[in-house]
Amino acid sequence: MKRTLFTIISILAAFYTNAQEADSLLKANDLYAKGNFQDAAVVYENILNQGFESAELYYNLGNAYYKQNVVAKAILYYEKALHLAPNDEDIKYNLELVNRFVVDKIEVLPVFFITEWIRNMRNIFKSDIWAIVSIGTFILTLIFISLYLYSRGLAFKKFSFWISLMFILITVVSFIFSYQQKRKILSGGSAIVISPSVTVKSSPDVSGTDLFVIHEGTKVWIEDKISDWKEIKLSDGSKGWLKVEDIETI
Repeated sequence: MKRTLFTIISILAAFYTNAQEADSLLKANDLYAKGNFQDAAVVYENILNQGFESAELYYNLGNAYYKQNVVAKAILYYEKALHLAPNDEDIKYNLELVNRFVVDKIEVLPVFFITEWIRNMRNIFKSDIWAIVSIGTFILTLIFISLYLYSRGLAFKKFSFWISLMFILITVVSFIFSYQQKRKILSGGSAIVISPSVTVKSSPDVSGTDLFVIHEGTKVWIEDKISDWKEIKLSDGSKGWLKVEDIETI
């Protein structure tokens, strides 16, 4: 009886929480539609602080900051949205648009075409979808292995063998893609500079040699962390150290 009551309470709480989230989203969207972008951003941020996240929520928040000309924050939330929806053309377009306002124009190191092809292939689906594909093809693999073991016809045994090999390959690849997509979301491997301008140091202390200056909106990749310093890498391969408060993780 206690377990049943707890389940009912949990379900009602979930409905209440979802209803609150929906009301907040409607309020934020209404503020945005009326041109009150600052207040809309505050409401969107509050929703995020309650533990909710989605590509659409990050996208809307990015739009709200873009309308206020807050470039770094707009880029940050567009990037967060793109992590959850890597093939969304609207997010890509808006991110490309706002990146034109970034002061630093850093050369991007060329990527081997096979690496780029694999990356694009991986981004077709989210982590959860790749996981479902992996489970589904694994089950099919077991079915065709069983058919191979118990069938008597030579032609059908060959067919079952090659099909099972194909499904094993798809299972492994989709599992790897799922793992990589999930790790990309959870690792916090990249960040956006949010300070107007910051000097990158050669070591994690204020006495380190000044290497170069970067500005708000620039995307960096996090290599290491020591105390309140993070080692960052730019798209051109340059490295250095920044204070934690100068960047915000995607």
